Amino acid sequence: MDKDLENLKELSQEKLAENKKYFQKLKKRTPKRLDLVMQELHDEEFERTDCLNCGNCCKTTSPMFSYKDIERIAKHLKMKVPDFVAQYLRIDEDDFHVLQTSPCPFLDLNDNTCFIYDVRPKACAEYPHTNRKKFIQLTNLTIKNTEICPATYRIVEELKKKLPIS
Repeated sequence: MDKDLENLKELSQEKLAENKKYFQKLKKRTPKRLDLVMQELHDEEFERTDCLNCGNCCKTTSPMFSYKDIERIAKHLKMKVPDFVAQYLRIDEDDFHVLQTSPCPFLDLNDNTCFIYDVRPKACAEYPHTNRKKFIQLTNLTIKNTEICPATYRIVEELKKKLPIS
């Protein structure tokens, strides 16, 4: 298990105000190279981070399921779309399809592998979204993800060192 995971929520809460302030300033003067810097930090972090040692995202949160995700996964599970939706999903307060339960029903809790990895939702494949283009649009999500993903927490801390804002 990731050593930061034990205290991650507390660590993240301690940095919450600082991170919000940092990203507000970053939005006002977004460096042209921000996406490149984020890609580098993401790649460096995930060279040393094995998500199978953590799995906290799958244990505590739900991705959003697009209709394409739902169709693809239902087909993979040899289910009809309405049956898949009824068995696994609900509509959240933002009108998105999300899982009914946590941890994810497709997570193997013995080794943190995913039963539907090859057809997983796009949101899972892109998590924690720290290497996405137009990263500046995802800062609120990134701040939330620092509470869930130790790698995201470390990436944000490195970003603040690499691109300090006065």
